[in-house]
Amino acid sequence: MPPGTLRRWARQGVIPGYDGSWSTAAVAHARIVARLRERGHPLAEIRRAGKEGRLAFGYVEELFPPDAETFTLARAAEETGLEPALIERIIATVGIAGLEARAISGDELRLLRYVAAVLDAGLPLVATLQLIRVYGQAVAQIADAEVRLFHLYVHEPLMRSGATGLETADEMLSLTRELLPLASPVMDRMHRRYLKHFLEQDVVGHMESDLEDGVLGIGRLRVAIAFADLAGYTRLTEEAGELEAVDAVERFVDAVQSTLPDDARVIKTIGDEVMIVGADSSTLAEWAVAFQRRHAERPVPRIAVHSGEVLYRDGDYYGRNVNIAARVAARSAGGEVLVTRPVVEHSGAALRFERIGEVRLKGFSESTEIFLARPQEDA
Repeated sequence: MPPGTLRRWARQGVIPGYDGSWSTAAVAHARIVARLRERGHPLAEIRRAGKEGRLAFGYVEELFPPDAETFTLARAAEETGLEPALIERIIATVGIAGLEARAISGDELRLLRYVAAVLDAGLPLVATLQLIRVYGQAVAQIADAEVRLFHLYVHEPLMRSGATGLETADEMLSLTRELLPLASPVMDRMHRRYLKHFLEQDVVGHMESDLEDGVLGIGRLRVAIAFADLAGYTRLTEEAGELEAVDAVERFVDAVQSTLPDDARVIKTIGDEVMIVGADSSTLAEWAVAFQRRHAERPVPRIAVHSGEVLYRDGDYYGRNVNIAARVAARSAGGEVLVTRPVVEHSGAALRFERIGEVRLKGFSESTEIFLARPQEDA
């Protein structure tokens, strides 16, 4: 940005943090003004937004000073022992913008050193890249939630309180400075807790898979898969409004997560649909039936359970059997639990199954045998 433009913005009151010297806060605000101007916003509108506190997030950039030193790709390769092509791949996998027009920051170099240490420790490259991608996606989602929740529950109330733009910025900067150091310890504790849990589940899974016939290929697992969603969700959105519908989905997802067996977890949610993966199809089917019986709220869920071999990649599950589970769920009605033949064959005495028949699922040439699962005491 030309110095003359910055001075003009300062004279016109577009950069409220400027007092004759360019503080970190003033530079951060100028950077936001430049981005807004690139998008076509007039200076009068930007000035008004600054006075109202709508641009106060810019001052939080003071907590993230730029690196004093940057590195070329060749220098980073020399520092870490990683090939330049692999460095570009790692940074792209994390989700950081490409290196074509810029240097590598100090933070990125430190990240690359950690990755090099992981590879030196013996983790295969294919596993390392998948782990980096999962980290990147998960941390991006965390950061996005932090910013949006801070905006909704801190930034917006401050603006509505009548505070000036600078007062709002100072309050947000002070609060963020206190909260930011707490994020890493909280995430570290949660990471250790879940890592212990899934290590235990993996040991049990190895013991049980050794008892079954067949050898799985690298990257493949044998799991139980369930899909659950709310029947009539679209109609609820139209009749009760988006806010009530979203609240219903949140209560539904919370109920699912709080009642799942220890060997199962929610993999992802898409709208009102939940994908669940567990180690044992019998346990997951029993959970599904019990969940339907105690879920009295409208709209009621519909659930399908299937099991089989899947491909594990980047923290998610793929393949034919995942698609079968999703298609069977689409066939179910509110309040039902539909299962497939593999689930029936591995189920215990707690459930009974009513055969519906063989159906041709969308996208499949072969028919799939479907059953309605019910509690045994309903017989």
